[in-house]
Amino acid sequence: MGTPLDYGHKNYNHYGAYLKNKYDGQRVYKIIADAGFTCPNRDGSKGYGGCTYCNVDSFTPELSRKLPTIREQIEQGMERAFKNYRAEKFIIYFQPNTNTYAPAHYLKMLYDEALSINTDSIVGLSVGTRPDCIDFEKLALLESYADRFDVDLEMGMESIYDDTLLKINRGCTHQEFLNAIQLAENTKVDICVHTIFGFPWETHEMMLRYADEINRFPQIKFVKLHHLHIVKGSIMGSRYARDPFKVFTIDEYTDFIAEFIPLLRPDIVLQRLFGLADFDLLIAPNWGMKKSQIQSYIDKRLEAKGIVQGSAYKPAPLLVV
Repeated sequence: MGTPLDYGHKNYNHYGAYLKNKYDGQRVYKIIADAGFTCPNRDGSKGYGGCTYCNVDSFTPELSRKLPTIREQIEQGMERAFKNYRAEKFIIYFQPNTNTYAPAHYLKMLYDEALSINTDSIVGLSVGTRPDCIDFEKLALLESYADRFDVDLEMGMESIYDDTLLKINRGCTHQEFLNAIQLAENTKVDICVHTIFGFPWETHEMMLRYADEINRFPQIKFVKLHHLHIVKGSIMGSRYARDPFKVFTIDEYTDFIAEFIPLLRPDIVLQRLFGLADFDLLIAPNWGMKKSQIQSYIDKRLEAKGIVQGSAYKPAPLLVV
């Protein structure tokens, strides 16, 4: 007799179950589109060199990096997902770099092209960006697709501490993140927030406080949790080579998110529990497992610990005027 996990039931609100329920059991996969954007923290608008942990190739599949056009990337991505995973529906995911870092009319041209490819099979548009590259006009553009597709805007919060954001050369303050979240307060676009755990100067307690910050914004629907990983070609990678610092082991990270997940609002959908760079780029931590193996390991540990999302969540008290 198996456990609930053996039947696909997890005690946290996970993205796979969300997609399955929303799309009536159809197999839905994200197709990555690389539109060749840069970043204001790379081109000199805000800084040079990018965030210290960042090598954009580390989170962009090699196939996407080599394809010259949006159409080819999407068509081949769909074909691969259909062949390997029997995908039935697709979400077009503009992932690498800052995908709102251009005038709205140019963004519209790109989004329109991507969504016109095999339209009957596309159910969603997902756009990854920085909070300082969102404004009313760009949010309105994304909203214009919401009557035909599910649209989510993914923003890198990374840390809630300005000291950390400064140390990692983020070129963006936490207040700028808050400004973007407040701009999206009544939007039809779903908001996804990305976090990174494990900066060596942040304590365990400091990282747990991320949950309180996420919880207080009802417009945040999705969250991606990542552990810090060190990759080749990044500033942090060069520093780590000279002077290695502590990074999470898989057991330490699992123990941490086992504390973190109960603090999160139960309605928040966890799109991801960890990040993983290509092994040819990854310096540390190398847990010696493939992505599916890490996911299975963490899920089994969470189940064994009896972890339930929201079990320690405490809503903020209502203000009485």
